[in-house]
Amino acid sequence: MENNKNQEEMRREGFNNLYALNVNDRTEKKNGLTYLTWAVAWAEFKKQYPSATYRIVKDSNTNLPYFLDERLGIIVYTEVTVDGLTYEMWLPVMDGANKAMRLEPYTYQVFDKYKNTYIEKKVDAATMFDINKTIMRCLVKNLAMFGLGLYIYAGEDLPEETIENTREASEPEPAKPKRTYTRRTATTPIDKYAGIKAALESMKDINSLLNLYNQHKNEVEGNPEIKALFTQRREQLQTKKAA
Repeated sequence: MENNKNQEEMRREGFNNLYALNVNDRTEKKNGLTYLTWAVAWAEFKKQYPSATYRIVKDSNTNLPYFLDERLGIIVYTEVTVDGLTYEMWLPVMDGANKAMRLEPYTYQVFDKYKNTYIEKKVDAATMFDINKTIMRCLVKNLAMFGLGLYIYAGEDLPEETIENTREASEPEPAKPKRTYTRRTATTPIDKYAGIKAALESMKDINSLLNLYNQHKNEVEGNPEIKALFTQRREQLQTKKAA
């Protein structure tokens, strides 16, 4: 029992350490989305968990690192294991407009409000480059389940542990605004569960909430406050469904 408690404590500490890590200076933006490069993510993760391993899940029928649905598209899976704890993640192969890619090109229609009519757009066929890129992005998303860069997926600009670093130029430059960060102090408290609350809020039904719980079961059961948040969200969804 004591060993299990110590292990849970270590996992909780590891999650908090990774979640508080600011990786904004090593991200890139594309089409309005923020991405953390896989090399940086894996390097930072291994610093926290030197024994960590990952696996790219392959289709047992083809031995290829992706799964294909002729109608819906292509999806990839990864698994990351740390000290006996494994999280799985998945990600569809998408183009620059975040449309699902298939093995063959296809078209779809969108409404053009300027032309006041529907126009046709094309999604190119997926290549191995697209699949490889998606696998590595899936791995980064997988690592976020352990805390690394999770604040990015939660829509936050900075992790919880931030410092104040306001620098004023000797000669003001109107076109270059000051950069201000917030310091955690006793008078400006930060909700340490903000990221988890955001993730729970994005769960729109009981099944998705249950999936999230199963992915973080050890952390939830080991932390009464987090468990209470899950219970609260479940009750909210049940009330909404009953209404």
